[in-house]
Amino acid sequence: MNRPNTGSQPDPWRVPVIVAQIPDTGLHREIEASAAERKVMAEVAGVREILSANASFDVVPKSGGRLHVTGHVRARVGQTCVVTLDPIENEIEEEVDLTFAPEAEARRLSDLIEEGQDDEEPPEVIDPPEAIINGIIDLGRLATDALFLAIDPYPRKPGAVFEAEVVALDPEDHPFAALKALQDKKKGQ
Repeated sequence: MNRPNTGSQPDPWRVPVIVAQIPDTGLHREIEASAAERKVMAEVAGVREILSANASFDVVPKSGGRLHVTGHVRARVGQTCVVTLDPIENEIEEEVDLTFAPEAEARRLSDLIEEGQDDEEPPEVIDPPEAIINGIIDLGRLATDALFLAIDPYPRKPGAVFEAEVVALDPEDHPFAALKALQDKKKGQ
């Protein structure tokens, strides 16, 4: 999953889960970002504010040390309308369905998928699993990624329409007006 470039900033919303402590039956987590976490998330995302951010995840162990994570991320984001420049709020609800694998396996599968992309027409793009790093998956980071990807980069207030100002062009003000003037001058001599 591609993330916005956060530079050297740490992840603003962290909810680490230790893989070794996940029961065989899986686990369910409801998480909510604090006001401080939402403030940093808004700065990183380049939006006016994030009024709320919460997520619900189910983490189910699979064979080979893999994990299947499904859930929903919900947020209310304060932005600025690109047409009217008025403040607006957008509701975001994003589905999450990812597989995590031990780091070495995730890297190996990613390489295999890249090699397979050399075919003329791949039948379907396959996403490699996310890597389990140091035995931890971070549900806060996962929720933040999903939220950032769902933010509308060009939000519009309902009914706002950009209308370009139409200006009638002066017939004497076009790229070939100078050439025409020279021609007219030549003819007049």
